[in-house]
Amino acid sequence: MNKYAQIIVDIALSKLDRPFTYRVPESLREAIQPGTVVNIPFGRANTIRKGYVIGLTDQCGLPDERLKDIEGIVREESSRSDDPYGGYAVRLAAWMRARYGSTMAAALKTVLPSSSAAKPLMKREVRLLLSPEEAQEKLLFYQKKHQVARERLLSELIRVPRQPYSLVVNKLHISAQNLRAMQKSGVLAIEEVRTLRNPVSVRKTQAQTLVHSREQEEAIQSVLGDFERGESTVTLLHGITGSGKTEVYISIIREICAQGRQAIMLIPEISLTYQTLLRFYRHFGSRVSVVSSALSAGEKADQFERARRGELDVMIGPRSALFTPFSKLGVIVIDEEHENSYKNESMPKYHTRDAAIQIAKMRGACVVLGSATPSMDSYHRAMKGEFRLCRLSQRLTGGTLPSVEITDMRQELRDGNRSILSARLQELITKRLDGGEQIMLFLNRRGVSGFVSCRSCGFVFKCPHCDVTLSLHRGGRMLCHYCGHEEPAAKVCPECGSPYILGMRAGTQQVEETMHRMYPKARVLRMDADTTSAKGSYERILSSFANEEADILIGTQMIVKGHDFPKVTLVGILMADLSLYASDYCAGERTFQLLTQAAGRAGRGESPGTVVIQTYQPDHYSIRRAASQDYEGFYEEEIMYREVMHYPPAAHMLGIQFQSELEDRAMAMAGYIAMRIRKQFPDLTVIGPAAASYGRLRDIYRFVLYIKEESYDTLMQCKDTAEAYLDCLREKGIDTKVQVFFDFDPVNPY
Repeated sequence: MNKYAQIIVDIALSKLDRPFTYRVPESLREAIQPGTVVNIPFGRANTIRKGYVIGLTDQCGLPDERLKDIEGIVREESSRSDDPYGGYAVRLAAWMRARYGSTMAAALKTVLPSSSAAKPLMKREVRLLLSPEEAQEKLLFYQKKHQVARERLLSELIRVPRQPYSLVVNKLHISAQNLRAMQKSGVLAIEEVRTLRNPVSVRKTQAQTLVHSREQEEAIQSVLGDFERGESTVTLLHGITGSGKTEVYISIIREICAQGRQAIMLIPEISLTYQTLLRFYRHFGSRVSVVSSALSAGEKADQFERARRGELDVMIGPRSALFTPFSKLGVIVIDEEHENSYKNESMPKYHTRDAAIQIAKMRGACVVLGSATPSMDSYHRAMKGEFRLCRLSQRLTGGTLPSVEITDMRQELRDGNRSILSARLQELITKRLDGGEQIMLFLNRRGVSGFVSCRSCGFVFKCPHCDVTLSLHRGGRMLCHYCGHEEPAAKVCPECGSPYILGMRAGTQQVEETMHRMYPKARVLRMDADTTSAKGSYERILSSFANEEADILIGTQMIVKGHDFPKVTLVGILMADLSLYASDYCAGERTFQLLTQAAGRAGRGESPGTVVIQTYQPDHYSIRRAASQDYEGFYEEEIMYREVMHYPPAAHMLGIQFQSELEDRAMAMAGYIAMRIRKQFPDLTVIGPAAASYGRLRDIYRFVLYIKEESYDTLMQCKDTAEAYLDCLREKGIDTKVQVFFDFDPVNPY
């Protein structure tokens, strides 16, 4: 029997990022397993702290008198000896800590969703303690004594030995005095029992039989064939908007669950629409649940506990649902796999796709990635043969792909139109309103931090060293957030000599005011961060638009993600190139993805759709390829740019961020690490250090260092070198107030 436990203490300090040995008390030896969360006395003061058990042994090289005992278990449900998830979680955390850099405690906290902060919902139950023979004998006694209430309760308990306390009191009308008397005589017990809340109130119904196209059937059978052979493969499902990707997911999950396995269905938080979830509920009923930000901490904890108990087959949710404690996981599906929300922005900065692939390898499961606009990284890996590629090229959900027009806003300016709406878009809006059809106006604001461009010719000021846009800062200067290049704000355009140089900024409220002014009779809804801050407002706005209570919906990216409005026949994309000018090497990719998704909202019903893309860069390949929904063409042009600049996925990149309340400390530490890496890895491309995009946030100064290299393993060695050097510096008392974060292949600029 294991007498000792190796425990990681829940303290985010690198010098304590190692296992400590504790004695396992006799009373806990059956309960404690790898992955169990425990309370332990730590330090000279024996302060009670939380810890994670990562290993057990019956031998220890230290004398017993130097060891301390584990105090108890924090989360009882984490300690079930028949639950293998804890062991998997420890191995996964170790992989995550090595691959992404963090403390083991932070990695364990990520993969072992803790319910200790969530207050469980407890309900009282009345339980019969007597054997059937004893109960019948007691029932005759109550009848003889004419104790009607006690006789009534005992009769019900003989029929159902456990009864809710509220039912006993309110429905059977049993007084507290009678309950106490029966409890005292050993007839029954009143117990506190944890009740697991269920956020899904939709019952399983007769789901419509899924009829698959040839392409859908091929994709389904490919994944199921891998599963049958026990192969942990990754399939990239590239399907145009409306091609039936969800039907493929449901069919794969249904077949795998029918074989006694379980499934995780990941959806970006922004795409967790009621309509999407309803389709799964109809197929799986109470065997499916969901976790999302709309749930309380207690409700989330209950869903993970239901999964641990084997009450669920399918868990749907955003990134955190990946760590659902299923014991027989069979498949992980990641819908809209290109979304940036799948990258964790706190330590460890893991990518959900790569963590899912690692989990699948450990659990003997398959991974399915789906998108109309796959990420460059996933598609690149499919082209290299690492992933299987399945295509869905036909629109099956009704309607046809819309016709797309590109409007050159430079010409609109030359023609004297200074409105945010082009003449062509104004004309089409008028026609749609007269015809009783609906319109969506998408304002592409993503990734904007004050880039500078010429309104006459469309020229955008870029860094001469990094090929990313310069951002406009206060004080009349333009700055590159990658290498720190800085130059004075331009007065005239170097391309055409025009004085019309502006920092491009726009807002949905401004567009809404314009629509009210130009179309006073139109019913307008606005959907952005301001209008969706209240709980339920997101669903309320979408429902109003779906019920045709508005003619025009104005919004940012949240309105273009997976929504299906059959009456929408016109989509206007305003300032389509705003995201193109973000200070980010992924700007072209994100622009293409957003425009393609936005265009896919039009013409999903019986009437054909039209999309108008307004841009100052009509010849940019991202915009041209999005207009024609030509992903392959876009990929070919974008990958050439990435190869020339050695950006992911052509190479890998490691971002190291330094944060401190003291600017000179953060700057000095960044310099130390950069010097160390350049010395040990002289052949690597090291950029910076430089101030981050937001050099100071909440009075914290931020500096960043970028390293490019084709080999991911080499960058991991850089990370290890930096961590070792940091430990060395800290042992010498240097940098006690600098935090360091590692980010592999960052998807958001610092």
